[in-house]
Amino acid sequence: MRAVVLTGPGPVENLVLRDRVVPEVRPGWVRIAVKAFGLNRSELHTRLGLAEGVTFPRVPGIEAVGVVDALDPADAEGGLVVGGQVVTMMGDMGRTYDGGYAQYTLVPVDQVIGFVSDLPWHVIGAVPETLQTAYGSLTTGLDLRAGQSLLIRGGTSSVGLAAAALAKEIGATVLATTRSAGKAEVLRDQGVDHVLIDDGALAPAVRALYPEGVDAALELVGTPTLPDTLAATRVHGTVCFTGMLSNEWIVPDFYPIGYLPKGVRLTAYGGESGDLPADVLQHHLDEIAAGRISLGPIHTYGLDDIRRAHTDMELGRAVGKLVGLTEG
Repeated sequence: MRAVVLTGPGPVENLVLRDRVVPEVRPGWVRIAVKAFGLNRSELHTRLGLAEGVTFPRVPGIEAVGVVDALDPADAEGGLVVGGQVVTMMGDMGRTYDGGYAQYTLVPVDQVIGFVSDLPWHVIGAVPETLQTAYGSLTTGLDLRAGQSLLIRGGTSSVGLAAAALAKEIGATVLATTRSAGKAEVLRDQGVDHVLIDDGALAPAVRALYPEGVDAALELVGTPTLPDTLAATRVHGTVCFTGMLSNEWIVPDFYPIGYLPKGVRLTAYGGESGDLPADVLQHHLDEIAAGRISLGPIHTYGLDDIRRAHTDMELGRAVGKLVGLTEG
């Protein structure tokens, strides 16, 4: 099989396309013939040496979609069958065992979710981790309700675009940010009610629209903008820290009383495959197929283009989800 191997932390040149032996099935694990895989900043962090617990050389990739290629008969009790469509994500995928940047991947059975869809593989490949993160952030992280206002800090990221779509589906009013006026139309196309150009000091613009502050905020940029996001949120409102587009996630010398505005709640979200219910995945695949919802633009790359894909991700060249294809 063909697989992208990260030889060690460093530049994109450390991503090398190699021929590898197809992994052998063992009890408790499922072999998936990968059709597509999403690219995530988690893999960028791994390549840059920012992730903990990674061993090298390693096939990166924290998510993949495809069909079951082989499994132990004892692991078929959960409804998985050879040839069935599945997604897999998270766990230690792409960190302590090989991930999705390959034509085949072997993953624990408990992080595999089945589905049925006629959507093209590149569309399905854009869904799993993006949907899991957006859905979990809005439900577990924020408990977002119809009629509430939501600020998405980092709105043109794949998770930001998905969160906007899901929040509109819930019935919320959505404010979303971009640092580039040229990307504002993408947010409007996603149904965002108020597009805000982010200059780093966004709270005054938010409070011009909502004098008491927004009900909820999704922080996808990281710790550099978190204080300002908190300042844009009302008393008893909630900020969910989910993303780290800035590659900064530690608050130095954190003193809660001095850092948090009075009465504003700060939560966080980081989920696993088990946090995305199978019916939620199926529902949104069906909604995408029917044209009733979109998680945003998709940009595709072949395995031979993986270095260009990582460069585009690192430099923020593309708006929306980057997806790798194992064929073509």
